[in-house]
Amino acid sequence: MKKAITLILAGIICLLCFAGCCPYKSSYKAVAFVHSNTDDSAKMNFSEFEGTIVFELKSQNGSQAKLKYSAKLQKGNAQIYYDHDGTKKKLFSAREGEQERGSVKGLTNEKVYIIVETNGKCEDGEMSFEVD
Repeated sequence: MKKAITLILAGIICLLCFAGCCPYKSSYKAVAFVHSNTDDSAKMNFSEFEGTIVFELKSQNGSQAKLKYSAKLQKGNAQIYYDHDGTKKKLFSAREGEQERGSVKGLTNEKVYIIVETNGKCEDGEMSFEVD
């Protein structure tokens, strides 16, 4: 009886711990990889990157908030998504040899997730995201 109660309590504690976590997971391989993630910005620079990385930003301006982004890749392709309302939406595609810049207005929730997913290995890239 004591063992059953202990197992049930352990299960409840585990569920509570996982309930507040980010709904997206990072999983990647990288070489010469430098990244940062603060409340209002995220950046990554790399020699080689393959996989998925998730950044979490916080919007302080409500519906007036804007997500600004830029990206550059020498080789490879990546899809960049964002989620601010529980739905993963395509932000842009980063393509080999091209540079991307842009913004999205009207973020309604405080938390904004940026999800970078590569299609194979990407080389010599840099990306930045900022919420204001």
